[in-house]
Amino acid sequence: MSEYLIEVKDLAKVYTMGEEKIHAIRNMSFNITKNEYVALMGPSGSGKSTLMNILGCLDSPTSGTYILNNTDVSKMSDSELAEVRNKQIGFVFQTFNLLPRLSALENVALPLVYAGMSKTARNERAMHVMEKVGLADRMSHKPNELSGGQRQRVAIAGLGNDPAIILADEPTGNLDTKTSIEIMSIFEAIHNAGNTVILVTHEPDIADHAHRIIRLRDGKIESDLPNAHITYASNPEHRYNLR
Repeated sequence: MSEYLIEVKDLAKVYTMGEEKIHAIRNMSFNITKNEYVALMGPSGSGKSTLMNILGCLDSPTSGTYILNNTDVSKMSDSELAEVRNKQIGFVFQTFNLLPRLSALENVALPLVYAGMSKTARNERAMHVMEKVGLADRMSHKPNELSGGQRQRVAIAGLGNDPAIILADEPTGNLDTKTSIEIMSIFEAIHNAGNTVILVTHEPDIADHAHRIIRLRDGKIESDLPNAHITYASNPEHRYNLR
């Protein structure tokens, strides 16, 4: 059994567009241990979105290996990848990805269907988690009745049944500065509660919330360093245990 939650070795992704080959990722190798808080940072075209898609089992590499929780997922079929996503990966996107016709509570409860929970158990769990993210009075509201920050909180609350990895893709891209800080404090608290968080961003001030920053450029790792600005003492006053 490996000590790493994620092992990436010689990972490459090549897209073919007509006669042209686009090398989105070039022979990347790195490891991530359980309960790390990592930012993948880089400008447009650096390969961070392609890498996120592979780490999130939304896509497969052209070559190289990706081992998640001691299982090689790099050669899996689409249906096998879908099963891994449902059981082990939680996504938070810039666009929130909420279903507009469902209430906030229903959006949070929906991913728990894949965990095989009864409707009563799903609703109880969803209510508990919404209280944890400060939305106890917004459960019956539809997404269009919520602010951007509230919608992102709903998305975070709907991460599912304790995923092994939480992948956040530009999670504050549509939010103002004050709301962005509030959302990032929730991610820090989720990390403090024992979850592994991988943050994908091009914004230095957002990446600075992570404890380790992997900088990408032109499909390669430019640097992989601990964040010197972070102290590792947790703050028990801001702990959202989403389990």
